Amino acid sequence: MKHSDYPLSEVPWEFRKGIFSTTVVLLGFTFFTATMWAGGSIGTAFGFQELLWAILVGNLLLGVYASALAYIACKSGLNSVLMGRFCFGEVGSKLSDMLLGFTQIGWYAWGTATIAIVLVKTTGLPAWMEVPLMIFFGIAFCLTAMVGYRGLDWLSRFAVPAMMLFILISLFTGLSDAGGFSGLITQMPSGDMTFAAAVTVIIGTFVSGGTQATNWSRFARSPRIAVAATMIAFFVGNGLMVITGAFGALVYQQADIVDIMLAQGFVILAVLMLFLNIWTTQDNTIYNFAVAGCNLIRTRHRRIVTLAGAAVGTLLAVFGMYDMLIPFLVLLGTFIPPFGGVIIADFWLRYRGKYPPIAEARLPNFNWRGLGGYGLGSMAAFFSPALPPLVGIVTAVLAYAVLLVCFREAAMPGVAKS
Repeated sequence: MKHSDYPLSEVPWEFRKGIFSTTVVLLGFTFFTATMWAGGSIGTAFGFQELLWAILVGNLLLGVYASALAYIACKSGLNSVLMGRFCFGEVGSKLSDMLLGFTQIGWYAWGTATIAIVLVKTTGLPAWMEVPLMIFFGIAFCLTAMVGYRGLDWLSRFAVPAMMLFILISLFTGLSDAGGFSGLITQMPSGDMTFAAAVTVIIGTFVSGGTQATNWSRFARSPRIAVAATMIAFFVGNGLMVITGAFGALVYQQADIVDIMLAQGFVILAVLMLFLNIWTTQDNTIYNFAVAGCNLIRTRHRRIVTLAGAAVGTLLAVFGMYDMLIPFLVLLGTFIPPFGGVIIADFWLRYRGKYPPIAEARLPNFNWRGLGGYGLGSMAAFFSPALPPLVGIVTAVLAYAVLLVCFREAAMPGVAKS
């Protein structure tokens, strides 16, 4: 039977990928229009040099977090939802499946609605075309995800270099319009935001994506490749998106790259950028949902789950939940990072850096230490006045470590006896 990207098991070493394949797939995921909006929200709040420091710190923290999970994913061959079985238990892990899965369906609905709305606005199509376009793109975007890693790889190999070229052309043009670096440096901030708030915005926009990037970093041929590709995607790639949004807000009062290109007169490039930007994120997003869904109901039929998720996301887009989901999804971003913190603590403190084979592992229905660490991390993030994602991760790690010491197991977790 075809492996279908191993939704319920480790990725065998003979199916692992090299640095280029892993990097372009992850970059296709992080090249996301919502990240540019985050950049736009901080772009006018700081002087140019302080803005660069905020972008550097925020994306460095994000990259380190995602890379820590990428290392574990590559070593084990497992993604975050499968690792959730070890740290939360067989039944307890369904909590993370539902949380991660619903978040991705929400983003899929948002992306499907976005491309239809922007395309109608950009090309002058009649407004009634929005719903048919949502239905068309809602199904079309999931096709490469149904193929699996191979489909994401194929699309990203073409789309990522093209988007990089479009962004560089736009940035170069914008730099000229701004009067060069000297013109940018002399611009005075017009917004009001603290440095900590800016870093929080940068991390929070894509930290849930970093938690689920293990779906692809587990395909890396070595831990070094997994870490390098993840740092390139989340530190460099995500950083480039934030810079582009901030730059556009400063020069054109527009954060999205499509709107920036339209303001610069690059209509054809803007439409191409819209398609590639949304498509490379949408197929990764629905792939994330399918992986979580397969673990939730314990099925290997990833393609069917992918199509079902795309249908639900499309319905949400058509019926207008696009306008209501974003604040809720941002709130969920507070509750997802602690999940990654528990995974990191569980892997190193309880399993000493090596999981047993998942098919042979003797796992309880609920790992109350993991669930307790996650709960405490989530509460800390929710009530934290600054850097909630980072506070949630650190608190989850420390809480799990304390609970592990206070409530030790009778024996080291191992494999089922034959």
